[in-house]
Amino acid sequence: MFRILRWALLAAFLIVVGLWPAVAAPIGLAAAGLAVVVGMIPGPVLALGAVALWLRHRPATA
Repeated sequence: MFRILRWALLAAFLIVVGLWPAVAAPIGLAAAGLAVVVGMIPGPVLALGAVALWLRHRPATA
C-alpha cells in the first residue's frame, strides 16, 4: 500500500518539477516586458503621474 503511494508521490513530484519551468516562463517574460516598458518612461514622468494619482485619491480630511 505504502509502496504504491510512495511511487505515486514521486511521480507527482517529478511531473511538477518537470513542468514548473514551462509554467513559469510566460510569467517571467511578462515581468521582463513590463520592466522594459516602465524603464522606457522617464523618471520625472513617473513621479508626476504618482503625484497626480495621489492628489486624485488622497484621503479625505476630517
